[in-house]
Amino acid sequence: MHAQRYLDMYRSAGVAGAVADADPHALIALLYRGARERIRTARAALQRGDVPRKLAAVESACSIVDGLRMSLDHAAGGAIAAQLDALYDYAVRRLVEANSGNDDAKLAEVDALIESVESGWQAIRPAATARASACAG
Repeated sequence: MHAQRYLDMYRSAGVAGAVADADPHALIALLYRGARERIRTARAALQRGDVPRKLAAVESACSIVDGLRMSLDHAAGGAIAAQLDALYDYAVRRLVEANSGNDDAKLAEVDALIESVESGWQAIRPAATARASACAG
């Protein structure tokens, strides 16, 4: 019991450190990663029959995706922001459906959708970050 609490504290501190040091692009990447981690947690809990853990993980994933949705700049983002808004709305609806129906396939679908957007996001890293990485490597 104590080991799990310490593991949770370690993870929390690790995330807090990553957030403190992150630029806006990296923060969005952390949100994608967090949403996908929650979905994987929900899938594992579903397979184990751990309903409270599944519920908590799905609720957390929904909150993260809603946060991504609220961060969209529709004025600057135009059609891309509108498409992402629709995708995030769909993802949250599918997560709710997956939760209520204990549907692993829907959880896997949303994980794949977010993975696709996450990959695209990583591909458009700001030029300054890309140059710094190139110099460091």
